Amino acid sequence: MAEKFDESLDDVKAEKTADSGEGKAFNPETATREDWEALLAAKNEELAQQKERVLRIAAEMENTRKRIEREAADGVCYANERLLRELLPVLDNLERAIEHGETDPDVESLLDGVRMTQKGFVDALGKFGCKSVESFGKDFDPNYHEAMMRQDSPDHDDNKVIQEFRKGYVLNERLIRPALVVVSKKAG
Repeated sequence: MAEKFDESLDDVKAEKTADSGEGKAFNPETATREDWEALLAAKNEELAQQKERVLRIAAEMENTRKRIEREAADGVCYANERLLRELLPVLDNLERAIEHGETDPDVESLLDGVRMTQKGFVDALGKFGCKSVESFGKDFDPNYHEAMMRQDSPDHDDNKVIQEFRKGYVLNERLIRPALVVVSKKAG
């Protein structure tokens, strides 16, 4: 402990000599009250500078935290912007199909417009990793299908999907909505 105190005093001596510009070394045994007061004042000034530095760093960290929170909130708020930009043209096509259906009695052209709109939706969802689950004719899989009912079917093997009420969808291989299906039951 005494060694650390002596090292500290040596540091103080060096600082005192450098600060005062004097060539004389600080000697605690011969130091006057004024020397000790000057040393105390220098240390208090250094402490005040360090305290201000810590406060500046703390303020900087607080500002950084607030900026990150703001950016995260904006990210959540506008996360779907790219998806919506892709879906807006599809909505425009759907509106045009409705307008066309109201003025043109040709149902086939209206049906073509609706098919094109559906393809636009499927393509837009696909760009974001959302795909439909193929169900019809497949084995029933409770991970992807929700059975609405079982139906006797002499034409199909047991536990095959023979009808689909609603398509199922996965987002990047994670199920976001199961397909609602009818499952075959071997008649007999």
